[in-house]
Amino acid sequence: MEAPGRQKKKSLVEKSIVIPSIVIIAIFSALFAMYTSESKELLDSIFNTLVDSFKWGYLWYALIIVIAAVYFSFSKYGKVVLGDPAKKPRYNLFEYASILIAMGLGSTIMRTGLTQWSEVANDPPFGLEAGSMEAILAGNSYSMFLWTFQTFAVFVMVAPAMAYLLYVRKKPRMRISEACRVIFGDRFTDGIGGIILDILFLVSILAGAAVTLGLGTPIVTYNLAEILNIEVTFPFTVIVTLIWVLGFSISAYVGIDKGIKRLSTFNMYLAGAFALLILIIGPGIFIMNFFSDSARYLITNYMNFSLYTNSLDMEGGTHIESHTVFWFAYNATWAMLHGVFAAIVSKGRTIKEMILTYLLAPTLLSWIATGVLGGLSVHRQVTGAVPVLDIVQNQGLEQSIPAILSSLPLPTLTIILFTIIATIFLITTLDSTTYTVATYMSNQDMTKSAPYKSLRILVAVLITVLALTLMSVGGLSPLEVLSGLMGIPIIIIQVLTVYAAKKMMDEDRAWVKNVRKARYSPEKQND
Repeated sequence: MEAPGRQKKKSLVEKSIVIPSIVIIAIFSALFAMYTSESKELLDSIFNTLVDSFKWGYLWYALIIVIAAVYFSFSKYGKVVLGDPAKKPRYNLFEYASILIAMGLGSTIMRTGLTQWSEVANDPPFGLEAGSMEAILAGNSYSMFLWTFQTFAVFVMVAPAMAYLLYVRKKPRMRISEACRVIFGDRFTDGIGGIILDILFLVSILAGAAVTLGLGTPIVTYNLAEILNIEVTFPFTVIVTLIWVLGFSISAYVGIDKGIKRLSTFNMYLAGAFALLILIIGPGIFIMNFFSDSARYLITNYMNFSLYTNSLDMEGGTHIESHTVFWFAYNATWAMLHGVFAAIVSKGRTIKEMILTYLLAPTLLSWIATGVLGGLSVHRQVTGAVPVLDIVQNQGLEQSIPAILSSLPLPTLTIILFTIIATIFLITTLDSTTYTVATYMSNQDMTKSAPYKSLRILVAVLITVLALTLMSVGGLSPLEVLSGLMGIPIIIIQVLTVYAAKKMMDEDRAWVKNVRKARYSPEKQND
């Protein structure tokens, strides 16, 4: 009779990591709100120093993670099943890929696909002339590069350790500290060292989620304002944000199968229909030709983008040097979240299936999105229909989006579809974030149950309050830079989890004991 009583008194969350994380976020947020310009200036200075001193390190880190992903996929570790080898995966391949795409891309792909090329074209690399045709081509190819193997390798390579921990070793807690137990031992993991690792995870993810919500909102608000013919104001932004919050809160509440999975698969069909619509009513032939040129340029210059530091320019760099470093650092911050979530949805998959699906499926969709959206906006620029480069330079990226979409036939329908797709992408990203953070905070046994619904809603509220508070005082910008800076310790942790995955599988001889046997068949899988 005592056990149930003790169970009732058990805390909903792991207070030793949750409370310090929230306090740290609250302190930084308050400082950013009170000293926005000063904190932004200080963080920018720190970040610029890191870029100047360690840009090579970020570039090589991302490339090495790709190599590790390929090694895990095609070595003996790739055939290890994350769960019972005799049982079927939790989701079919299309559902599985759709969930990973929705988590891996989010609404950001809608903005970068349509406008990222313009920032590069205005400040091009490789000695190109600003605004030239080759600078524009380099810009669109760079947009494709941002959403390719380095990004998704960084996102997925925490997952082998976390999924193996949950589904093979059947540990009740899916935490970074627990994954590193095999490296550091019990004393470190159960002590202050483990707490620090888990706090780093929570702080980085809560900050990143707030930034994502804050930066994703303008993608929708400017398009809605165009449709409604009103100005973008903070109250209007709050309304749009709360609608989003309601959407991802409901989705998080009902769970992965009824929420994220259904929204993700629906959005794949909707995005495909939207792409076809643009090709039909827009400059379809130009888009296909320009996509071919962009893919050619990217393949030819892939290593140039991957390791470009512009070291011989002593007077200052171009856009892509600092932006690539920030992109990889920011991706590293999100690596923990993506890795934990990918682990959750990968039950029954082999490590090879998990890694290659995350590498290839989001890359394919992002290339299509960049090809279609980038091709449309470039066509508007080169034909003079919309002065995209001028709008971006003088007004900003978000303002150029409705201008480009409005230049198409059926402008209202086009803007509405674009807005719906971006909204669903953001909902699924934040839904995944909410679910993962709740899983990480929870004291439940994650091998037996999902995190409490009330905890998922609590996390959604926390992210929303943080984002709205910082948006109201213009404090998102320093938090965005801080999220990028936090990529430094996260990179170290990610490398540790990659080694931990290998070490756990070596100890268990998992490539012998936890694989699909030769007699395995799809028919048996469905039994």
